[in-house]
Order: sequence, then structure tokens, then C-alpha cells
Amino acid sequence: MSCRPAISSHSLGRAWVHNIETKLDQAARYGFDIEMFYEDLQYLAQTLEGGPTADNQLQAATMIRAMCDDRNIAIVCLQPFMHYEGLRDRVAHQDRVDEMKSWIKLAQALKTSIISIPSTCLSSDDVSGDIELVVSDMREVADLAAPENIQIAYESLAWGTHVDTWEQSWEVVEKVDRPNFGICLDTFNIAARVYADPTAASRRNVDAEQRMQASLDKMTQTIDARKITYVQVVDAEYLQQPLVDGHPYYRFDQPARMSWSRNCRLFYGEKDRGAYLPIKDILGVILNDLGFRGWISAEMFNESLTDPSELVPEQHAQRAADSWRMIVEDFDLGSSMVHRPEGPPRTTSQRAYL
Repeated sequence: MSCRPAISSHSLGRAWVHNIETKLDQAARYGFDIEMFYEDLQYLAQTLEGGPTADNQLQAATMIRAMCDDRNIAIVCLQPFMHYEGLRDRVAHQDRVDEMKSWIKLAQALKTSIISIPSTCLSSDDVSGDIELVVSDMREVADLAAPENIQIAYESLAWGTHVDTWEQSWEVVEKVDRPNFGICLDTFNIAARVYADPTAASRRNVDAEQRMQASLDKMTQTIDARKITYVQVVDAEYLQQPLVDGHPYYRFDQPARMSWSRNCRLFYGEKDRGAYLPIKDILGVILNDLGFRGWISAEMFNESLTDPSELVPEQHAQRAADSWRMIVEDFDLGSSMVHRPEGPPRTTSQRAYL
């Protein structure tokens, strides 16, 4: 598989503001496959008679698959299956396992073969950092998904309670040791933990460059590209003021990196918007040193996604397309991007690659 551009459905507008059909129109227009954010599926199910019941969620998944078929869009994954691993309450754990069974059915209806699980950020009172418990939990869902030909992609969040670096998520992947259990590498979450600190005066960790280089050197020597399920590539804004009490994005009940992530991510290469993380270096290791080929997805959160303007889905799709062109040029990926059309969104027969 060559490198293929994708975008998360929420990165074209949040579901309570912008409907999924409009967002898929723009994904098709600009040549993107889709990470299906569960929020979009749930909001569509909510519009059906009876609300977001399990049956209506399955119907919504079938409807979304049909919309994607009409637009020649592949669905990369269903995500995020949140707050799963290491739950201290084992009754709650079993409830989540049962929920995973429903997610597998949703993934099948969507005709995607990947379900993504981010590391949990619940409190330590709720989740254990015991690596053996985490591994056991992940084996359980991997073994549940395997007979259905579903892969599990595990991703470390920069504000995860016990797993907040790629090294820790890779350790879980190695210990789980299942053919259908891999890693999702997210350039923002890697840089946000190792390089950046939005609360610091410099917005960087002490010795940020050295720490980042050491992490990338280790990545080159450690990760097997065959276990990379897919890659998410975005950057983030250099804040004018540190994200501490008094900042508009500050929340006392939320880690600063999470607040920054929810409001300030940017597409790759958007230096004019304040992007400052070493994303090119990270992506270089993934593509050049590790030799990854597969989906490269823009998972961009930003306050702009809740803007009610009907132009938001197209504006974000266009920005993502410009970003993808920069990735193609920076890493010599070849002819992998659709050209920007004029006029209405392209249908399946009209979709053309450069």
C-alpha cells in the first residue's frame, strides 16, 4: 500500500454543528479517506426515530457506509474506544468488553477493519498502571476482534494517566503480541509530550530538542513498521501566553496538554498559523527510517471546528489538502493527491488523482 491521505471526520467540523453528509462531500472533493469519529455516528443515530439506540447506531453505520460508497471514500477506522484499559472496577471492565462487541458490529457495518483505542486519561483512582493488567485487557479485546478480521490500534495520548509516550504504548503492543494488535503513531501526541509544554514560558520542555532527538533515535531502533496500523499527522499552535490559570483555554479539571490539544491543533506545515512542533522530523523517521506506507491521517482538533459557518467543512478540507501536498513534496511521496476542483463535490466517477 502506498501512502494515502485521510482525515478524521471531526476535523471537518464537530458533529453537533456540521452534519456527516456535508463533511463527506468535502472529504471526497479533496481526495480524503475518513477516520470515522464515533461522535458523528452517534449524532446521526440520534436523528433516527428512537434516538441513539444500538439498532439505530447500526443503521447509522450502514447509512454512513452507503454515503462513503457513493463518494468512493474508504473508512480507515472507527475511533476512539476510550477509557478501556486498566479499569480497577472489573464489573465496569466487563461492561466495556460488551461495548467492544457492539463496536465490532459497527466496524463491520462501516466496512472498516480497524478500531482505535487511545490511552486512558481517567484518574489513578479509576485506572491502574499495572502493565500486566493493561496487557491482559488489550489481549482480551484483540482476541475478541481477531475472528472478525478487526485490528486494534493503540495510541498514547500526551496526557494519558499511565501511558503518555509512544515508548509506553509500544511496550504494550509488544507484550500483547497479537497479529491484529498494533500502534497508531500520532505526531502531535509524540511532540506534545516529549518536546512541548504549553504551560512553560518557552512552550517547550527543558532540553526539548535533545529529548526529541533521543526519542526519535530510539524510535528508529525500536519500532517495527509492520506493527504501525496507521499514522496521524498534525501540528499545534504556539500560544501567545502560557496555558495556566487565567488563560482562555485553562480548565482546572483538565490537563493543560489536553486543553491545548482540543483547541489549538493545526494541520501539518501551517507555520503561518503558529505551528512550531518538530512534526517534519517525526514524520521523517516514520516514513524514511521506518519505511511506513499506509494511511496518513489529519486528526485535527481546534476551536474553529465549532464555528457554525457552513463554510467550515470545505475550509478545513482545503487546508488539509494544502497540508497533504506539503507532505507529498517534503517526503517525495509522488502522485498521491487529488487536485482541487472547481464547482460541486466530485462523485465517484469524477474523482481524479494527479
